[in-house]
Amino acid sequence: MPAARKTGAKSSATAEAGDPLLKPREAAAALGVSYATLKQWILAGSLKTIQTPGGHHRIPQSAIRPLLASRKPAASTESRERFRTVSGRNQLVGTIVEVKMSGLLAKVVLAIGDQRITSIITSDAVREMQLRKGQTAAALMKSTEVMIARV
Repeated sequence: MPAARKTGAKSSATAEAGDPLLKPREAAAALGVSYATLKQWILAGSLKTIQTPGGHHRIPQSAIRPLLASRKPAASTESRERFRTVSGRNQLVGTIVEVKMSGLLAKVVLAIGDQRITSIITSDAVREMQLRKGQTAAALMKSTEVMIARV
């Protein structure tokens, strides 16, 4: 664990024993803010840090806990935030109306309004995600082409 070092203009704190220290990028990711925003908080003294002998900032996990509690995402974006690490941006949220497992594969049907989307995935994926009829789920689609058929 890096030793704490106090400097004149920099804010600093001492970590409690066993309190993990996070790098600024790790803390920014945990808080859902950009690295630049977190650095501004550090330099403004809003976020207490520990400086390593080399002058690098480390943030005690206890220092970000209050911020984590106060920074809940808005309800409208909360359901989509968990998919932000997926490259597919075409996401339709619906209700599972059917889950049918057969051997290695499973059929999952989502109701989105009056439309149905069917996906064939592995049975392992169904068990891992604990998919059940009536749950809310999202269909994530990624395609290089979209074809239109006249109906």
